[in-house]
Amino acid sequence: MNTRPLLPLLALVLLPSALCAQPAAAPPPAAAQAIDVASGAWEGIVNIDVSVLVPDYREPWNAGQPSGGSGTGFLIGKNRFLTNAHVVSNATRILIRTTNDPEPHAAKIVHIAHDCDLALIEAEDGKHFEKLKPLDFGGIPQLNTEVIAIGYPIGGDRISVTRGVVSRIDFRPYSHTSVDSHLAIQVDAAINPGNSGGPVMQAGKVVGVAFQGFSGRVAQNVGYMIPVPVIKRFLKDIEDGRYDHYVDLAASDFPIENPAQAKALGTNGDGVGVMVGDVEPQGSVADILKIGDVILSIDDNPVMNNGLVRFEGELMDMNEIVERKFAGDTIKLKYLRGGKKLEATVTLKRFDPYVRLGAQYNQRPRYIVNAGLVFQPLDRNLMDAHQMRDDTVNYIFDNFLTDKLYVERPEPVVLTNVLPDEVNTWITPYAHSVVDEINGVKIKTLKDVQTALAKKDKPFIEIVLLEKNRPLVLKRELAEAAHKRIMETYNILEDAYLGDE
Repeated sequence: MNTRPLLPLLALVLLPSALCAQPAAAPPPAAAQAIDVASGAWEGIVNIDVSVLVPDYREPWNAGQPSGGSGTGFLIGKNRFLTNAHVVSNATRILIRTTNDPEPHAAKIVHIAHDCDLALIEAEDGKHFEKLKPLDFGGIPQLNTEVIAIGYPIGGDRISVTRGVVSRIDFRPYSHTSVDSHLAIQVDAAINPGNSGGPVMQAGKVVGVAFQGFSGRVAQNVGYMIPVPVIKRFLKDIEDGRYDHYVDLAASDFPIENPAQAKALGTNGDGVGVMVGDVEPQGSVADILKIGDVILSIDDNPVMNNGLVRFEGELMDMNEIVERKFAGDTIKLKYLRGGKKLEATVTLKRFDPYVRLGAQYNQRPRYIVNAGLVFQPLDRNLMDAHQMRDDTVNYIFDNFLTDKLYVERPEPVVLTNVLPDEVNTWITPYAHSVVDEINGVKIKTLKDVQTALAKKDKPFIEIVLLEKNRPLVLKRELAEAAHKRIMETYNILEDAYLGDE
């Protein structure tokens, strides 16, 4: 079973029912939801054409591979258009146009949130859109009520309208980063490539943003939209001029549904409480919760033994309470430890090691080249580009969180390539190895590589690779002499990019 984004594929999105959104009233009959495109009421829904430069993680000194795609967006305020992050990710040029005006207008990204797959863009010359009417937001639609998905799928020049019903409201993974999960609404309306970023409407109001669907034979007519609470959280976050990302408790939990387990943990058997299964040492609750604690409530909302809470009149994943908060906000936790009830106030923050496991966008690959040896930080983009098969590399990536490897190596560095030259003969087979030490310096981040290579107190450069039996040794004098030659041979203009610019 695969989920696929809808840039030219739709993108899947799930986020908590954030921010004060209330269930929408039952919609009017289908006939009442007719759309008269000629009336101009829907001119605020725009087609987005995007030119993209896909970063090259195999040869990171290169500009990348040009590509392109299309999607949909809609006006939500003066010269402010909402769309999906995956529609405009890595964009070098963005053009928007309305159904009744074929002239393309240049646009730019104002804010982008990859963790919830939303972006805000604006036209470089907003006067062309001054007379357009912004779309209004509604609430969370009820199950088994009709919605309308509007957009420009499959590269069409005219608006497309499809209808369907709301079939599920749940906490689900978002495919854009592949690691984030939020509240998402499942619909059976046809949502196709190009629909991404378009509004899903009910009773004349936006109740979601189309963003992903299923591919393959597992499911049919299954699409997803980002609900209004997630949208409003994004818009609230950027009010101060920047996006601060989602926060996380950074602790895993297990249901307490076995009576013997409930008794052993000291609960009273009333169906309340989940057991803490793991706590990340750099997470929000690192100094508060311990493995084996029982979380009883979050902000006075009792946590059921299956991890759900009743919030705003509906059952939802307890993490949605946290996801409605922002960086620096606090929550109140009540928990059980050794049969004793305790309370704590938690200041929430982003858990950065988690981000490394997800896909990255809108950034240039970082690297260092020295004597033909290419060093790069380990992340999902690198794993996918190089199709890493080294056992050590795969172990570190797969267990980066579970084994707390990020504590010792917050940014593992990989020797990804050896550009052949007489100075590095016989080293090529060691490509795709994790770097442990260089010249006695422990390599925890890419900057450590730069620091270690700058040490010139010894006549040799000695590189120790993790789980390899022998070090790689280069004669410093020969390596330095060969460096310029290698740079010219492989047409490399910069021997390093550390992301400092």
